[in-house]
Amino acid sequence: MSPNKENYLKTIYELNYDFTKITNKRISEIMNVSAPSVTEMLNALASEGYLTHSPYNKIVLTPKGNKVSEKLVRTHRLWEVFLHECLKYPVDNVHHNADALEHSSDEELINHLNDFLDHPQRCPHGGIIPGNGQGETDADDKLLSMIPDGARVQIVRVSDNYDFLQYFGSLNLEIDDIIEVVKHEKFDNSLVVKKEDGTNITIGAKAIDYIFVENR
Repeated sequence: MSPNKENYLKTIYELNYDFTKITNKRISEIMNVSAPSVTEMLNALASEGYLTHSPYNKIVLTPKGNKVSEKLVRTHRLWEVFLHECLKYPVDNVHHNADALEHSSDEELINHLNDFLDHPQRCPHGGIIPGNGQGETDADDKLLSMIPDGARVQIVRVSDNYDFLQYFGSLNLEIDDIIEVVKHEKFDNSLVVKKEDGTNITIGAKAIDYIFVENR
């Protein structure tokens, strides 16, 4: 399988846990590719039995596609942990390099890497590493956009999109931060949150669908 096909399967697998319908547009936004390119690749993956797809229905991985995708995500996230924790790569710069490493990694190498890293539960973006979740999965998280005013939550995961990660960093927010949802703005659908130090931060409407939280 080509690295490009693997990247699509990995993205679709991760979008399964984003609590939104998986669409061509959403894949295009996350991967920074054109909509026609997404359609062409989805058709190819469907013809090979990795997913089911039609223009107006949800994109769904088949059991074959899910098995391959889970293995790819596990490999990718372990390399991200290694790059971030051992080589001190910044969080917004591990994805591309992990992509390059994962495509040339066999199962024996990944098992040794997992042992070396002491079986980490989450990648630097907060995603659960398949097989290491200790009963947890990404499905246990909630989108920040779904949280009502007044609730107190902890940021546990963010989407692995370079442009979003740059924006997230500019907000002075980090994974594991505890925040209070102050107000959903009706005018532009942005969200005002309060950090534990009392600082109020306004997060754009698009970004709150890229941030995942757990109740605290």
